[in-house]
Amino acid sequence: MRYLPHTEADRRAMLATIGAKDVDSLFKDVPAAARLDRPIDLPAGQSEMAVERMFTRMAGKNLSAGCAPFFIGAGLYRHHVPASIDQLLTRGEFLTSYTPYQPEVSQGTLQYLFEFQTQVCMITGMEVANASMYDGATACAEAAVMAARVTRKKKIILSGSLHPHYAETTRTVVKHLGLEVEELAPDPFGLEDLMGRVDSRTACLIVQNPGFFGGIRDLTQLADACHEVGALLVVAVAEPVSLGLITPPGAMGADIVVAEGQSLGMGLQFGGPGLGLFATREKYVRQMPGRLCGQTVDQDGKRGFVLTLSTREQHIRREKATSNICTNSGLCALAFTMHLTMLGETGLTRLAKLNHAQALRLEQALRRVTGAKVLNQTYFNEFALYLGDDVDATQVVEKLAAKGILGGVPAARFYPHWPELRPVLLLAATETNTQDDMDALVSALNEVL
Repeated sequence: MRYLPHTEADRRAMLATIGAKDVDSLFKDVPAAARLDRPIDLPAGQSEMAVERMFTRMAGKNLSAGCAPFFIGAGLYRHHVPASIDQLLTRGEFLTSYTPYQPEVSQGTLQYLFEFQTQVCMITGMEVANASMYDGATACAEAAVMAARVTRKKKIILSGSLHPHYAETTRTVVKHLGLEVEELAPDPFGLEDLMGRVDSRTACLIVQNPGFFGGIRDLTQLADACHEVGALLVVAVAEPVSLGLITPPGAMGADIVVAEGQSLGMGLQFGGPGLGLFATREKYVRQMPGRLCGQTVDQDGKRGFVLTLSTREQHIRREKATSNICTNSGLCALAFTMHLTMLGETGLTRLAKLNHAQALRLEQALRRVTGAKVLNQTYFNEFALYLGDDVDATQVVEKLAAKGILGGVPAARFYPHWPELRPVLLLAATETNTQDDMDALVSALNEVL
């Protein structure tokens, strides 16, 4: 071990102290068959320049989002991120900041977290928000647990419009909490009867808007139906840019809103990290998981910021805490806040309108593809495309990639046991797509179908 400071004499002294003959005797409880009796088969060490060349060649095999027509969505979306955001994020006071337990030396961090929470409340139409969570999926699971705690009921209903990863994460988290999960079938047409599912045993109903297949719905009556039986309505949002255009969940009666914040300030980055947004009604604030930043005044009457209601958290309440989440996505939350601040309310609305317009252009272009049809009646910047009865969307995507086009996500990737979804392709269009991109996709689809 090249960098270990111990000499051979040091090792002998330590072994003698613990009564071991040699280092190998420390592993005697490991079966011999499980121990490697030869050096690991790895190439010899190389120079830094050689390693850089090797990884550059490997990276060259990737077809990256910025180098090809890109129509992939399904929960993570490619948007333009201003160069100023990455430049500001790399400042030392942001990049190396830690949990701001000491407010007297953490006012900068606390202020941007407070501003982040304010922005989340504004775009979701809710009253309070926490200082972020890991990603949209874990935020969704935390919402289910919170709803069960608030209502003291055990039944969690997952809409067929909910992202499969959100549903799977929720099932995993609540598995050993004595909660019952009722997951509905995938719903590409938006036809599921949710109000008929809610009853007096229901803790919450979790829906996504826009849905996983892109559909948008008015949740007002659904919220009323939940409240009539004492259940909470949880709304998940995978594409926060949509909140610049469609009615926010809070205005439709949602009790908890969770979202993935990646679209604002963050690139795709091979699938992570993400940013979990979590907002709720003020009456539920003491049941909300995660950290909460509050505004106050110091002894001189000047505005200041502190972590507040910390007795909810695990470092104080231990097993009785509202959640076992032990941190927040601080740097990602800062990127989100910077981007949203640069956009402003008018800019977010304009960006949302541009995204919807791009999706409309894409749908119109796809009318030139023989046999294909869009399944959605409504959508924001993503929709489900049916390719034909005998078409495998997974194979189509692979053929498109061979032609240098990243042409969406096959629904079967998320629903392998639903053969009726094999011909369904999810396509997203954002401000980064051009008309040339759309024409290339249409031409390639006509060739491979």
